[in-house]
Formats: sequence, C-alpha cells, structure tokens
Amino acid sequence: MAKKIDRVQLKKRNRRKRLIKFILVPILIVLLGVGAYGAYLVNKASNAAANSNTELDRGIKSEKRVAPVDPKHDNISILIMGVDDSEKRKSEYGDSVRTDALILATLNEKQKSVHMVSIPRDSLVYDPMRDRNDKINHAHAFNGVDGTIATVEELFDVPVDYFMKLNFDAFIEVVEALDGIEVEVPVTFSEQNSKDKKNAIHLEKGLQKLNGEEALALARTRKIDSDIERGKRQQLVVKAIIDKAISVGSITKYGEVIDALGNNISTNMKFGEMVSLYDYAASGKKLQIESHVLEGEDLWTDHGYYYEVNEEKLEELSEVLKEHLALSETTERDDELKE
Repeated sequence: MAKKIDRVQLKKRNRRKRLIKFILVPILIVLLGVGAYGAYLVNKASNAAANSNTELDRGIKSEKRVAPVDPKHDNISILIMGVDDSEKRKSEYGDSVRTDALILATLNEKQKSVHMVSIPRDSLVYDPMRDRNDKINHAHAFNGVDGTIATVEELFDVPVDYFMKLNFDAFIEVVEALDGIEVEVPVTFSEQNSKDKKNAIHLEKGLQKLNGEEALALARTRKIDSDIERGKRQQLVVKAIIDKAISVGSITKYGEVIDALGNNISTNMKFGEMVSLYDYAASGKKLQIESHVLEGEDLWTDHGYYYEVNEEKLEELSEVLKEHLALSETTERDDELKE
C-alpha cells in the first residue's frame, strides 16, 4: 500500500514539474528576449551617444559651478537648442545658423521635477562673448553652442550644465519613431512643412494625434501670434514627446528613437549621464513639468524688431530657477569643501 501511495505521489510531482515547466519556459523566453533587447538598446544608445558627443570649449563644467555635476545625485540644467540646418538655410547662412528654438530646463533630482523656460529667439540680451546687446539667436551664429550657453547663463545667472542641439530632422524622426504624439493644439493654423512648402500643414484647434511634420509645424509656427505663444507651443510638444517616450507602450520603439537622435543631435552628455536621467521616469510618479515664459514686450528700433525682456520678471524667474537647482545649498556645500 505504501509503495502504491509513493507511485501516486510521484505521478503528482511529475505533473507539477511539467506544469511548472509549461508556465516558466515561456516566461523565461520572454525575460531573455527582453534582456537581449535591453542589451541591444544599451549598446545602440551607447554608440549613438559616443557619435553625438561634442565637447564644449569651456570644458566639462560651467564657470558658475565649483565642481562638475553628476545627474545621478545633483540638480542639473539642460539647454535644448533647435536649429534649422537644412540645405536651404546653409546656402543662406553657411555654417553660421541661428537657433530657431531655445528651452532651458532645470531638473531637481530629489523632487523628480522639471522647470522649462522658453526663450524667444528675438530676445534682446547681453552677449558676453561679443560684449554687446543683440538677439539671442545671433549668439549661435557668431560663437556656436558655447556662445549660446554663455549668453543664457548671463541672462538667468544660473549654470547651464548640459546642452542638446537638435535639427528639424531629429524632431520629425523622433515623433515618427514614437508613432506620433497626442497634443492639445491651442489654435487653428496653417504652416509650411520642413521642405518650406507653404500651407502644407493645417491643424485644427483641439486634442489630436500629430505626426512628425505636424508636431514640427506646431512648434515652429510664429506668424499667427507672438514668440511667447510660440514658446508655449514648443513646450507643449516637448512635454508630449516626454510623456510618450516614458510610457510603457513605447519601449519597443526606443531603437528607432535612438537612430533618430543619433543621426541628428549633438550633446556634451556622456552615455552614463544620460542613463542617470532614467530615474526621473522610473520614480513611480508622474513627472512634474512646470512651464515658464520669459515675459517682455515688442520693441521696434532702427535696426529692426526685438523682444525686450522685462527685467523685473526676469529677476523673479531667475530666483525660481536658482531655487529649483538649490544653488544656495550647492554653494554652501562647495564652501565647506574648500575649507
């Protein structure tokens, strides 16, 4: 009788083993597949980062920092620069292209929050490298990325730790790689496409899914109102790209996104520093993004149109950015290290 029971128990154990194998094998295959895909993406992103890496003439840190920052532990700032370096623009300006869009983003590591400021392209500001007042988008035409960063640091009195410079192709291809983005279009308008074909893009006011050309048109259109409103639209598009990129459903599209960025972006961020930014998406809560505008008013002079920045509002915004970066805490810590 005991032997019969043992055989029954043995059969049950064998059935359990087969059942466990039946369940576990597909799971292991999926996990191994994800692991392989993850390794593939890491290798792909690492190569893309290496190809797009551009060192600044100033070196690895801002002059407003005592020591280099580490995105894994420190609050940082990133200047996003959009340029139109199409063949048509190059034929007009050569390599001295102007920035078409400027967004300064500050990231607070503890809060996992982001503050974004759009800087109108015609803002009349002081350019320290040229020692003169001029439109902010001219800084890139004369002194490239370093010139733009120096001017933005002078404007807000905060360090610019990193930059990301993208052309229109990157913008379009990233949105396409993500299979479009969902945006609340604030106004009905028509705009030229990336090939300068007039009124090729028409969007109606309201929530809708945009493809790459449509997203670019929304971000770049500037004839319908003002540069301030244009900056707000650019931030809407950037937010939509971030939201879509960090969504679970976009994981399988990362390879295409990396290709789009790798071919059309330059940055001083190392691959490890980029990976550190993943913590903002993986914090377990929705990424907090607060938008700001650089307030001012139109100014017409004998030399043309400028956007005159409101100095009082600029000072207030500067304090907001400094607080978000916790610069006073950083300064105190640096002073202690010096002692």
